[in-house]
Amino acid sequence: MKALLLILALVSPLFAEGKKYITTGRASEIDPLTKEHPEIGYVFKNKGKPADMQLASVDTRVKDSGYLVIWLMAPPQQLFDRLNSYGHHAIQVTYPRQWFRKMDKLRKQGDDNHFSGLRLEAATGTDQTRLMTIPQPDGLMERSYQFVKYLDGKNPEGNWKQFLSRDGKGLDWEKVILSGASHGSTTSARLAKHIKVARVVMLSGPRDQTEKWQGMKSATPPERFFGFTHTEDEGWPDHHYCRSWLLLGLHKFGPIVNVDDTKPPYGNTRRLISSANVGGNEKRAHSASTPGGASPKDKAGKYLYEDVWRYLYTHPIGETGKPVLPEERCRGDF
Repeated sequence: MKALLLILALVSPLFAEGKKYITTGRASEIDPLTKEHPEIGYVFKNKGKPADMQLASVDTRVKDSGYLVIWLMAPPQQLFDRLNSYGHHAIQVTYPRQWFRKMDKLRKQGDDNHFSGLRLEAATGTDQTRLMTIPQPDGLMERSYQFVKYLDGKNPEGNWKQFLSRDGKGLDWEKVILSGASHGSTTSARLAKHIKVARVVMLSGPRDQTEKWQGMKSATPPERFFGFTHTEDEGWPDHHYCRSWLLLGLHKFGPIVNVDDTKPPYGNTRRLISSANVGGNEKRAHSASTPGGASPKDKAGKYLYEDVWRYLYTHPIGETGKPVLPEERCRGDF
């Protein structure tokens, strides 16, 4: 018995160190109430392969931050690796977000609520627009809840249960960081105006430059919104991003800061840009804000934005920069 206790004492620290857990699950198998929406291009299989696979990752070797990042686009593993290194849990869920191109053609001149309603219905699964019908089981919020509930049973070592509400009937959204790039960052911001979340990280976004929902009363305090974009992204020269940032009220927490010549904490601002070399390619510039092949690196092969990503996802909400006047070039037509 003493020998057994000695062995257990020796190996227990190894187990205590934890490990990296990556878990997948299909939305259609996790919740039988989910449905396809072929009318907008959302299906469970594409060319015979699953199209509703979802991803979750957590690293229990890292001190738990207590936050869950919900990523609203296809999952970039390199980003998830970094989120886990910050102590965050991370998930990506599939939901009917393929409406964008088809519904863009239906937008009427002067309609400043077109994308707002579409984004909110796809995110919440509640009726917000006559253009499409997304029921609750297919909305981002319910899909996220069902996936976390699934992860609680599938990967209990990951402590996913902490993100469920007290009654177990939903997520504790004030522990959630909504994030995405481009279309995903815009829907993240739109949902955060509707429900209170811990933080919003908007990479290459938000857009919807013809609308005014960004200036609506927000359930999520404005200091919790963080934006980052490249100046050669087409959304920057046309001032789409900085217009949205102004409507969100982010100028109240500091000026627009170029990370190329500034070190963290960037004056505690919420608006970050970069003009690093992307070869004059606006599509690469659009993807540069997210870890991956398009994001610029230094001569040693290290990403230039490592400090930026850490700042965006971990900077204390209560530490803000000094307010500045709205930049005239960003005002647009509002």
